[in-house]
Amino acid sequence: MRTTHSPVSRRSRRSLAVVAGVVAAAALAACGGGDPLTGGGEGSGDDANAVIVGSANFPESETVANIYAEALRANGFDVTTRLNIGSREAYVPALRDGSIDVVPDYTGNLLRYLDPSATATAATDVDAALPAALGDELVTAAPAPAENKDAVVVTRETAERWNLTTIADLAPHSDDVTFGAPAEFAERPVGLPGLEEKYGLVVSPDNFVPIGDGGGPATVEALRSGQVLAANIFTTSPAIAANDFVVLEDPENNFPAQNVIPVIRAAKDSDELEEVLDAVSAKLTTEELTELGDEVSGDAKVEPEAAARQWVADQGLDQPVS
Repeated sequence: MRTTHSPVSRRSRRSLAVVAGVVAAAALAACGGGDPLTGGGEGSGDDANAVIVGSANFPESETVANIYAEALRANGFDVTTRLNIGSREAYVPALRDGSIDVVPDYTGNLLRYLDPSATATAATDVDAALPAALGDELVTAAPAPAENKDAVVVTRETAERWNLTTIADLAPHSDDVTFGAPAEFAERPVGLPGLEEKYGLVVSPDNFVPIGDGGGPATVEALRSGQVLAANIFTTSPAIAANDFVVLEDPENNFPAQNVIPVIRAAKDSDELEEVLDAVSAKLTTEELTELGDEVSGDAKVEPEAAARQWVADQGLDQPVS
């Protein structure tokens, strides 16, 4: 009998953009090059034991995807990985068409992607709204306690110069704010439209700098060097503490709860698969996620696969969960 989970269960600026694109392309080339969804073979078919784990195109997603892969292998699954697929606009269709079977995601942004009219922001409300938004093709296992939210981040110098505490404090300086974020941030409801609606922060198209590394090194460098004055960086990024950046408070909850959650192609779902993924989620706290991020993106520069393998071993998940 299937284990019952929480409600979620079954659940120059243009030049900078060009440079960021080159950096992203170089990173992909270093990992083998090309689109991981092309030339990578077919899906896993009907074999319940064969699972393809995918990830988005930023280090934390790749690390968590490798954790899923390692834990599943320890429980007898035949696992392959297709990593660095891209944004949600790329990997959700990949789940639906069977190119991948499992991918880590974040509850709030997943809900908003699947249902742009969704207004839930608190974790319990987001969890309750997800099952209907997932439809018949997707399910989820249990969400992890680990949460990594989007944030508006500025340098300490900017925060002190303009006396910034919340995102609303940035609004009077809208004309001077150059903003770095993934391209889709310009259109997503929790991106620039939400910042304008909730806080009056208006970033003109000329002042928006698309940087395609999901708040990674190119985004951090753009903020650190002053090429942008504000940026969308995830709250568990080790770069925030390393660079003494300031996360502006979000009292209106523009950015919804973002607990890490495994999203599964419904046709590949099983009690055994969920049991393993639930065991991973139970161990994955925000502190653990931040430490993993520091290992991978900090000075040590540990490869995501190596960091994941060590974490799985440290947590005792390199052995069968039952």
